[in-house]
Amino acid sequence: MNDQVRFYKPFISPLDPCPPILVKSYSTPPQLFIAFQPPNLPQFSPFEALKYGTLWPALYSPYEPKNANREEED
Repeated sequence: MNDQVRFYKPFISPLDPCPPILVKSYSTPPQLFIAFQPPNLPQFSPFEALKYGTLWPALYSPYEPKNANREEED
């Protein structure tokens, strides 16, 4: 599981006409936790940097579509 994804349980009103979403999630990108660029930060190779979309592994954040789990269940 990705540690950059956080979960919470929203308030569910008894008067809400829609089916409730019991657990919601949000992403916390890694650049929120790096105050400045440290010297000698490890780097991807040029090919890997193009593949991952960043030069530095510390700033890599994988993208997981929200509907990915629903497609697998169907």
